Amino acid sequence: MTGLYIHIPWCERKCPYCDFNSHVRPDTINEEQYISRLVEDFQNEKSLTEFDVSSVYIGGGTPSLFHAESYRALFTGLGIGYDNEITLEANPGTIERDDFASYQSVGINRVSIGVQSFDPEHLRALGRIHSSQEAKDAIEQATRSGIQAINIDLMFGLPNQSIEQALHDLNMAIALDPTHISWYQLTIEPNTVFGRRPPLLTSDDYRAEMSERGIDLLAKQGYERYEVSAFAREGQVCKHNVNYWEFGDYIGIGAGAHGKLTTPNGIQRTRKPKQPDSYLRNSKRMVSEIATEDLSVEFMMNALRLKNGVPKQLFTQRTGLCLSIIEETISELVAEGVMQPDRLALTEFGYRHLDFAVGRFLHLDE
Repeated sequence: MTGLYIHIPWCERKCPYCDFNSHVRPDTINEEQYISRLVEDFQNEKSLTEFDVSSVYIGGGTPSLFHAESYRALFTGLGIGYDNEITLEANPGTIERDDFASYQSVGINRVSIGVQSFDPEHLRALGRIHSSQEAKDAIEQATRSGIQAINIDLMFGLPNQSIEQALHDLNMAIALDPTHISWYQLTIEPNTVFGRRPPLLTSDDYRAEMSERGIDLLAKQGYERYEVSAFAREGQVCKHNVNYWEFGDYIGIGAGAHGKLTTPNGIQRTRKPKQPDSYLRNSKRMVSEIATEDLSVEFMMNALRLKNGVPKQLFTQRTGLCLSIIEETISELVAEGVMQPDRLALTEFGYRHLDFAVGRFLHLDE
């Protein structure tokens, strides 16, 4: 079971907090040329590795810049069936390219709408191109389209944001009744506009309280927290992302796309050329091996993000390593009330101290 990540690298405007591989769109995008390269890239991957695609995630950039018919051609070229979970990231400011019904008609059954905030001042501070009303209109349109699963992306801890404003954003999202909400804190990344000119943020304690009150609100409204920043109605988790957190394999195609593959010789990371022009000329993958001494912490760093963790046997299944190499650390964390004894999962206390727990698995070979 292998996830397929497809990267669309263009967007209307680069947001000041964004460190993803995204590029301001040229006047015209040759969608047909890029789709053809994606199909070629996928076939190259198939010639090197045997896999069956279990889920598809189209991220960016802004994938809703591409027309629905381009995705129809892509799925036909990839041989992707309608029975897969197929997610499209969408920006409310670019939905005029095609409506959600058109995307649904070509097989897309899950959308993730990058709202970030419903507050006009916060939207301006984040460099978003849409208004609060456009965000609401896009979500309502997606709901009417028949798309089965709808996620709303929301940020908190924004410059000059109060707890009341953050909770107001959440309440507006909940009122639109999506199946899934991603609620995550703004982080300042080095290679961004905010990294070069950091905005003034509230204190860590204030943002922690903001987070806790938002989590409580989501729980009361029927959204179960299954990962640090992911909240879903019953049966509506994002299968593609769960595969990442369970340290599963995934293929990455598109400019700057990353992949992870288990091979007879070890576990590999793959990546494609970042610049769209370079990718269009050459989609050859670059490969690096994950060092054996790094596998334990990489696995735990992902698995412990899941609220219920994973079964212990998954550690050996996914890394090829014996559980005994981390058992001493697990026993210590269980004794400290940080980890559960019967599976690789954190307690409520441990989940509030995730970074501390993961840090304990660093440098186990030393």
